[in-house]
Amino acid sequence: MNDFGRVLIAGTGPTSVQLAVLVKNRLGCAVGIAGRESQRSEEFFAALAESAGALRVDVQNSTHRELAGECGVDEVFRCYESVTGEWCTLVLTVTADAYVAVLDRLDRRVLQQLGCVVLVSPTFGSNSLVRNYLRRQGANAEVVSFSSYLGDTRWSDGSPSPHVLTAGVKRRLYLASSHGGSGNVDGLCGLHERLGIAVGVMDRPVEAESRNISLYVHPLLFMNELSLNAVFLEPEPTRYVYKLFPEGPITPSLIRDMVALWKELTALVAKMGGTGVNLLRFMVEDSYPVRPESVPPEDIDRFEQLPVIHQEYLVYVRYASLLVDPFSEPDENGRYFDFSAIPIRPIFVDSAGRWDVPRMPKEDHYRTKIIQGVARHLGSPCPTIDKLLTSYEKTLTAAARARAGERFSDAFLVQDFEDDLSMIRAEIAGAP
Repeated sequence: MNDFGRVLIAGTGPTSVQLAVLVKNRLGCAVGIAGRESQRSEEFFAALAESAGALRVDVQNSTHRELAGECGVDEVFRCYESVTGEWCTLVLTVTADAYVAVLDRLDRRVLQQLGCVVLVSPTFGSNSLVRNYLRRQGANAEVVSFSSYLGDTRWSDGSPSPHVLTAGVKRRLYLASSHGGSGNVDGLCGLHERLGIAVGVMDRPVEAESRNISLYVHPLLFMNELSLNAVFLEPEPTRYVYKLFPEGPITPSLIRDMVALWKELTALVAKMGGTGVNLLRFMVEDSYPVRPESVPPEDIDRFEQLPVIHQEYLVYVRYASLLVDPFSEPDENGRYFDFSAIPIRPIFVDSAGRWDVPRMPKEDHYRTKIIQGVARHLGSPCPTIDKLLTSYEKTLTAAARARAGERFSDAFLVQDFEDDLSMIRAEIAGAP
């Protein structure tokens, strides 16, 4: 049996609303929501107060109706420092680079009472990071890592509120626990399977964390010359993340680096005792499918045994096959839905009047930097990752220099994330 008990959800984004409704309605647990002091969180809490604590989730597709529902939140904390009471489970819905910042703000007594911490959107090494942090606080909670969040949830009207829309749901997720098999793992698997989501339980947290497609593709898609230029230097004309050059960054050389990065990350996972992924299968079966006429199933099955040039060719074909949605209905002119028209967002001025970097590539910088740090610690070569990070940090520095005298967020600092890495290294060193 699982024993989630009272569940505290950290974060005030759309994900937190969806998960609160699931935890309350499907698991029957008392739910609290806590957030940091910020303009966006204040908007959310104000709207939540207006609704008398009522949360609501709608779904775009009727086949996902199990995720829809309404519930009341039991406790609300407008800042992490104000959290009180006994909470059995902590669900971290914030980005992976914010885990320690959130835990730092929670009362030590709250942490010591926890039985389980769930990482909704971790990155490589997050489980080790959180375990080590908790141990330093005298806590010994089970830490569960998912591969990623279960779908695509957004504000129903575009602004923070207790009403959200889940527009898409993933077919498969992966998870792993610091405690191996457990009642909580069984409970989480059962919950997701009732929602129609297949769950693969991995032996090691790093295996679940490395089954996030963003780790394999985002560094390439955002840390290349065209994308970096679009983000930091020349926002016009608009460039698109998933389009072929010159509309977007995808070229044969980018795909060559993507396959090389996959091999580097696979070797690193193996050094940590885990198994990697078949990149092409992961792209086609766990991400966005393509028609078999474009990528034959037999090529997917033997992808890992193919020559490198053949692997690169198949990955390029996969991206070319998704320029349009191959499963959409063509219009009267025979045109399919322009699936790849996702614009690259440029830097922007935040609510505090500072230049800030969009979530992509800001999150990707943290994720990739952590992978680089772990690889160096274990002596696993990662020349492709080194090259991408050098390009990103060089452009970041140039963009800040070009706006000398203006205000910048911390995203413009070239950080080594040494505090997080030191905890991850310590946990790896102590692993059995």
